[in-house]
Amino acid sequence: MPSATALKAKQLYNDKMQKLLESHDKAFLVHADNVGSKQFMDIRTALRPESCILMGKNTMMRKCMRDYAERTGSNVWDVMAEQLVGNVGIVFTTGELVDVRAKIAEHVVPAPARMNAVAPLDVIIPAGPTGMEPSQTGFFQVLNIATKINKGSIEILSEVVVVREGEKVTSSAATLLAKMGFTPFFYGLETKMVYDKGNMYDVAVLDISDADISAMFGNGLANVAALSLAANYPTVAAVPHSLVNGYKNILALTLVTDYTFPLAEKAMAAAAAAPPRPKRPSPKKKRKRKAVTSIFSIKRTTTMRGWLFESSRHVSPRKDGHVLRPQQRCRFSEEFSCNEY
Repeated sequence: MPSATALKAKQLYNDKMQKLLESHDKAFLVHADNVGSKQFMDIRTALRPESCILMGKNTMMRKCMRDYAERTGSNVWDVMAEQLVGNVGIVFTTGELVDVRAKIAEHVVPAPARMNAVAPLDVIIPAGPTGMEPSQTGFFQVLNIATKINKGSIEILSEVVVVREGEKVTSSAATLLAKMGFTPFFYGLETKMVYDKGNMYDVAVLDISDADISAMFGNGLANVAALSLAANYPTVAAVPHSLVNGYKNILALTLVTDYTFPLAEKAMAAAAAAPPRPKRPSPKKKRKRKAVTSIFSIKRTTTMRGWLFESSRHVSPRKDGHVLRPQQRCRFSEEFSCNEY
């Protein structure tokens, strides 16, 4: 059995959370890894009075949410209870979610790379002098970093990635970064999920602006209108396009008939007043070279002896008066062909 002091503290915590659950319908789920007490105090001060940060054991927060659901009969906070895993807390707020998120993101502090810590980003050491003595080259050799001694200090030849995002920091990398005075990581309250009136969604949804929503809606409306016009199926989205197309058809009729109306006269007057379109230079026609064909074509072959005469119609004897021998072949077109003479 817990002591009376512990039971009293739990009851006070339960009463506080019940009030927050009743008076708020918006909240952030935040991760509090590597956040110091002084940093927490600054964040609490910046978020007051419209927001309140509540930290505690996950089991205790789930118990308070179950008690709230039993007492009020509302299960709107159950989606938040399912996400209470790890070192997390809840930021209850009555302000704008985007503004509160921006205030939370302002309070981050630089921190050194600690051993076995998961890197939130890539750590790159640039090329150049390090200011370290030559006796400390062993740290660079363990990490396979090419170096040279220049003017009594170690110089890195090319930039190198010491730790990649999502990987654990090794002891050698942590020691090297500490000796070089690097504080590559920034820690603060990290907003993970958003709770809004019973709905839970990723915090990246807050990055979608009204302009993005309008653009996506406009693209979908244009697709519906194009489909309805192509299928000749009337829809509300295609009404403006149908009216414009009908007006174009009536305007085309006025150009070939004597019928006219005021809007058509304005359109024809505007077309007459418009400057003439510049004539495009006609493309130069390529002169086709006429293929010169001769009656006879003579070529040398390696498989047959002597010269062969080829023609598409007939064969003529050789110039020396001799005719083609039987073993010499001549080729003809499909109209007339023979193999030997």
